[in-house]
Amino acid sequence: METTGIVRRRTAERVRDTLERLVGERDVWLSTAHPEHGPHQVPLWFSWDGRAVWMCTGAASVTARNVREEPRVRLSLPDTFDVVLLQGEAECFADQEVPRDAAEAFAGKFGWDPRVEDGAFVYVRVVPTTVRAWRGEPELHGRVIMRDGVWRE
Repeated sequence: METTGIVRRRTAERVRDTLERLVGERDVWLSTAHPEHGPHQVPLWFSWDGRAVWMCTGAASVTARNVREEPRVRLSLPDTFDVVLLQGEAECFADQEVPRDAAEAFAGKFGWDPRVEDGAFVYVRVVPTTVRAWRGEPELHGRVIMRDGVWRE
């Protein structure tokens, strides 16, 4: 692994950088699991409301089924060098029952509103309980920047 030139960030910098990425990025990998069918991973569009990640998927999708059976999930931003991993419990909201501000923020970010589409969708909300962030090997130590839902400083 190439580590030349990597400057280790302080925890506060990692938190700031992670929050900026949660606001600005478009895609997240959502990993779910089902007790009988095993793991499942999909990329989804997401929006960040300052506290939770909001995604949307078909109401009959494997993702929705898994979340209903086992709400513990993991999320990861797509960059494999500037890693951000989130862990938490997911909750599904039917497209006609999702909080208005969350649905409008999602539609505003992507120009797509699942509430007006044919077919049923669910919004999946994940409030992270643990967040890990690191850039390369020099930042592996101290990579947990949120524990038990509390950002570290």
